[in-house]
Amino acid sequence: MALGDLMATRFADSTVVVSNNLDEYLNRDDVELYRAREVPDDASTSGGGNVYENAITVLSTAAGNTSTATSMMYLPQTIVFCELRHEAFEDSVPTGPAESGLVSKWRPRDRMKTGMVALVLCLNISCDPPDVIKISPCARLECWIDPLAMAPTKALEAIGKALSLQYERWQPKARYKYQLDPTVDEVKRLCNTCRKFAKAERVLFHYNGHGVPKPTTNGEIWLFNRNYTQYIPLPVTELDSWLKSPSIYVFDCSAAGNIVNAFIELIDASTSSGAAKDCILLAACEAHETLPQSAEFPADIFTSCLTTPIQMALRWFCKRSLLRESLDHSLIDKIPGRPNDRKTLLGELNWIFTAVTDTIAWNVLPHDLFQRLFRQDLLVASLFRNFLLAERIMRSANCSPISYPMLPPTHQHHMWDAWDMAAEICLSQLPSLVHDPTAEFQPSPFFTEQLTAFEVWLDHGSEQKKPPEQLPIVLQVLLSQCHRFRALVLLGRFLDMGPWAVDLALSVGIFPYVLKLLQTTTPELRQILVFIWTKILALDKSCQVDLVKDGGHTYFIRFLDSSEAYPEQRAMAAFVLAVIVDGHKRGQEACIEAGLLDVCLKHLQASTPNDAQSEPLFLQWLCLCLGKMWEDFTEAQIVGLQAGAAVISASLLSEPQPEVRASAVFALGTLLGIGFDSSGDIGDEEVDDDERIRAEISIIKSLLSVVSDGSPLVRAEVAVALARFAFGHNRHLKSVAATYWRSQPSSGLSTLHISGTGSGYSTPSHYVPPGSIITSQIGPLLRIGGDSSPIVRDGRVSTSSPLATAGIMHGSPLSDDSSQHSDSGASDAAGNGIINHARPRPLDNSLYLECIFSMCTLAKDPSPRIARLGRRVLSIIGIEQVVARPIRPSTSSARSGEPTTSAGVRLAGLARSASWFDMSSGHLPLTFRTPPVSPPRASYLTGIRRVSSLEFRPHLLSSPDSGLADPLLGYGGSTANTERSLLPRSTIYNWSCGHFSKPLLTASDDSDELIVKRESKERSALDLIVKCQHYSVSKLNNQIASWDTRFETGTKTTLLQPFSPVMIAADEKERIRVWNYEEPALLNSFDNHEYPDKGISKLCLLNELDDSLLLVASGDGNVRIWKDYMQKGKQKLVTAFSSLPVHGPTTRNVNAVVDWQQQSGYLFVAGDVPSIKVWDLDKEQLVHSIPSSPDSSISALAASQVHGGQFAAGFVDGSVRLFDIRTPEMLVCATRPHIQRVERVVGIGFQPGLDVPKIVSASQAGDIQFLDIRNHSDAYLTIDAHRGSLTALAVHRHAPIIASGSAKQLIKVFSLEGEQLGTIRYHPTFMAQKIGPVSSLTFHPYQVLLAAGAADPFVTLYADDNNPAR
Repeated sequence: MALGDLMATRFADSTVVVSNNLDEYLNRDDVELYRAREVPDDASTSGGGNVYENAITVLSTAAGNTSTATSMMYLPQTIVFCELRHEAFEDSVPTGPAESGLVSKWRPRDRMKTGMVALVLCLNISCDPPDVIKISPCARLECWIDPLAMAPTKALEAIGKALSLQYERWQPKARYKYQLDPTVDEVKRLCNTCRKFAKAERVLFHYNGHGVPKPTTNGEIWLFNRNYTQYIPLPVTELDSWLKSPSIYVFDCSAAGNIVNAFIELIDASTSSGAAKDCILLAACEAHETLPQSAEFPADIFTSCLTTPIQMALRWFCKRSLLRESLDHSLIDKIPGRPNDRKTLLGELNWIFTAVTDTIAWNVLPHDLFQRLFRQDLLVASLFRNFLLAERIMRSANCSPISYPMLPPTHQHHMWDAWDMAAEICLSQLPSLVHDPTAEFQPSPFFTEQLTAFEVWLDHGSEQKKPPEQLPIVLQVLLSQCHRFRALVLLGRFLDMGPWAVDLALSVGIFPYVLKLLQTTTPELRQILVFIWTKILALDKSCQVDLVKDGGHTYFIRFLDSSEAYPEQRAMAAFVLAVIVDGHKRGQEACIEAGLLDVCLKHLQASTPNDAQSEPLFLQWLCLCLGKMWEDFTEAQIVGLQAGAAVISASLLSEPQPEVRASAVFALGTLLGIGFDSSGDIGDEEVDDDERIRAEISIIKSLLSVVSDGSPLVRAEVAVALARFAFGHNRHLKSVAATYWRSQPSSGLSTLHISGTGSGYSTPSHYVPPGSIITSQIGPLLRIGGDSSPIVRDGRVSTSSPLATAGIMHGSPLSDDSSQHSDSGASDAAGNGIINHARPRPLDNSLYLECIFSMCTLAKDPSPRIARLGRRVLSIIGIEQVVARPIRPSTSSARSGEPTTSAGVRLAGLARSASWFDMSSGHLPLTFRTPPVSPPRASYLTGIRRVSSLEFRPHLLSSPDSGLADPLLGYGGSTANTERSLLPRSTIYNWSCGHFSKPLLTASDDSDELIVKRESKERSALDLIVKCQHYSVSKLNNQIASWDTRFETGTKTTLLQPFSPVMIAADEKERIRVWNYEEPALLNSFDNHEYPDKGISKLCLLNELDDSLLLVASGDGNVRIWKDYMQKGKQKLVTAFSSLPVHGPTTRNVNAVVDWQQQSGYLFVAGDVPSIKVWDLDKEQLVHSIPSSPDSSISALAASQVHGGQFAAGFVDGSVRLFDIRTPEMLVCATRPHIQRVERVVGIGFQPGLDVPKIVSASQAGDIQFLDIRNHSDAYLTIDAHRGSLTALAVHRHAPIIASGSAKQLIKVFSLEGEQLGTIRYHPTFMAQKIGPVSSLTFHPYQVLLAAGAADPFVTLYADDNNPAR
């Protein structure tokens, strides 16, 4: 199977796994039941009864039998918040592909080349050295030449030339010089000449000492005097001083180990003195050994192994194989073909030999040593491969070649067996190929078999197991056209195992091979090459330079533009191109020239929503690629704007996938740089100001439309984009903020504080010295800024500008003339904060005000990370949130850090600078130096922090509650680039890169485990549902557990876990406590957020059949979702958003009511607003805004747990409405059942069962009404449960019971027929204490258990008499 097909099938399976035994029931959609209502009467009566009622009957009768399909309607299959984006969004800022560090170790630090080769042969033919006694017959051949077959001088010359040619095969580009039987002076000249010509390149020195005595123990080699009457020693120290470093020495003589030992001492001495030498040594034998003399071998066996390995290996092997009888050994010298032609016998043998020796080395050597010896220098790599053969052959003759650096023994490695087999197969064809030149050569199965072995490893291997030893062979196979595709597919599978696999492949040397393959035009390789490059660039970004240098980017642009590939594969191409242009100016230029921008925009325009399941990834990476292409690159921004990029990107802001929306925001945000890019005024000629302003307005309006998006991923990008905008339009935004404040009433306390001079940034010299920031006992921090430099004396601030002490400053920097943007300390060119750059023209003031409101909205975001970003954005335009606390905190209502005001209401608005806040002088430790502008009045403001944009440099402190990250204001520098670098950075690109680091071809290992867990819960749930449906309850007043929550204000809401004995409770102050009622034990306790003041409206359980999440909805409409909430201190915020967004600086309690529907994945939200919001939590998007009632707000909300899309709403005026979002008109029916006394609906719920909605509604007046939507006019049953004091209603999801609670310390339980089943008034204690005023009631979803919360701290759990008390 091609990898493209493999990828397609694997991607298709990679969605969230739910148990597949329910699939057949998922297409059932009971919207058909509503359509049935529209059938004419005659149609409904003909055919035996009403279609609508028949449908209900079918559903109802089936409900009792768990084996039928309808039971599955009770088990929703939707799972939300389980995507990659929900893993620790708040905690971590993901990193993109690495640029340096561990991953770059695969890249050879400095490529080396051997430029000069010096060959020194001391053979002295016909005169044996005195310390060697030769046997007879003896080894004679030198470079495969018999020196005794011709005159000595001719033989010497022939051997010298032959050796030079043997080396040239391995490094043709080097220069070769040789000296035959030389003197010391001749060797010195040779060495000096070689070093002179080699410069910084490596020099190889080859010494053959077969005609001179063995080297001395002091490390001296022997040469001759001029008359050949004496042997003259040459110490290696002198040799080293002539050749210097880098160098490589080959010593082919007996006792060569003596030279190596001397050299090692020399190297150690130089290393200890701090001058490390790059010196490599290869020696024929140990210090105590003599070279083999057997006539079976050549005399220069070591040199023959190093320079003619195939010839040497085959000769040695033939005498030990089964072919020794049948094969004529002389044929070995006649092997047809060329070493570098892999289609010939000699080329195939050479190729296999290279693969085998590379594999042995890679598996035996440490990786850094392998890199140095086998990947840094071509000649060194060849010699070391051949050295492994020398060790194998010479050890069979009791001789041990040695090297420096020393290698571990390799002569018995099992890969030699593979070589022997391949050699035997090739040699068996040799006679026929020699005798018949036209005979066809049959390639060896070696590579096919090795690829199969690699494939087996892929099926069973992992990071914890030993790496696949065939990896270097896979690299060699890439050279062959016939094996290439299979090798690339297997390589792709290997790289997909994780970053460790990519690092291994790069360290073995795969990079130059796959880079070269980008020059091929073979269509079948395109998909797999794109996949491989995706994996490489996901690990190491530095490859972008190589790709652009080799023109590789055009390969990916062509692939991106092709229509045959799957969208996921084209997304990979877009990812590769995004990495190429990421922060790489040359890459950006090259891709613009190659037309990448047009290609991306074309495909974005052509995309239709929900085109394919995998399309979002493609759209996401097209946007990210565009954003990276024009990020900080003015020319590309201009081209993009002219091509309509802003409009095209903005069209994606309504896409259902948060990742696509966030990427589109990123693309739009990076386009905003056009007005003030550091690369100057290039745009002025090409794009006129009007066009530029229109583009900016269009982009900003698009961004403001998603400032309340449901996904924090999107809102984070909006905040970053608005920061860029605020940076460019700093002074205009400040001016508009000041003007807006002046038009507002000045009464009340504001939580926002404008500060700083209207003119933006002052010159670098205008800053406050570090000591001038003074803290006092009444406030967190004062950040001071003004038009002149203050002087610090004894920790006090003294300045000519109107400056107050630690708590306050007066003399408003935003006084009337500040709007004229005068700046005493900076030139106009610097006034916008951009040094030496043209200031952008102002946009419409109403748009600026909208931006400021949106920035305030972000600063109040329920997600802490977004709120920090929002505060950073506000600080750029000189606005900071002020945390106000009462000077005398009340005993119970205010918590530490909770913003309050004199009226106990938190007001938010825009305030002017510090002088406009009138402080009580009695609470200030220091007095004013100049009188305040207005008389002091008592105020609850206890601390003002002031920041003037980026005016202050290194000294600024960060307050624990400021939310300002230090990098924003953390260091100096006056250039626009430095200031630009202080802006908050986007994270969507780095975060998205993580997708490609993970396995893409295999499903996650834990999917089977998840299915087993889910199926177990499904079985348990179905069993419990059957028990509930057949339950006959007599009483429900058996208190089985009671829990003192220690909530000061009583319990607001409770929740029972479906599959564990756990209860969750929350109070008005948004404290959440988790309790095991069987143990009993407190499992966890945590605050929903830092400054709770709205109270918790509802607790819901998401994904209850899987790993459940806790949804916590606050009264102000903010929704937070927690995971790991049952583990002490381990709770993590998955996501947070405002479900009832209110734009602008004001905040108010909207008395939000919510309910969650697992079937549809919808969260229904309403309150004191004129519409009902329907949020799709899978898309994290507002999908419907349903008009409710203009004159009456919603006080209760309930979603059907079996019919997706249905929900009921109870209103303050006592009316009830049923909605179904699957119908065009949405509103199914409206009724007003509570008619005796018009009071608010306190509770509403759907009756259990699969019946089309029957609803229970309870009003504050105390009456409970039972409604059937088929009869719009009246309730079919009314219970007067409590007189004017009903506070809570609970309807069991499956059992036929309901419960109501009263403020008069009373709980009543009823059947669905209206029969009262019990009353609960007292705790079953000795004193029979009365229960508290009931504030919340909750049934267990699958058991008949009732949890009751009250105004006192106790939460009580009730069951029937069959349940023992715990």
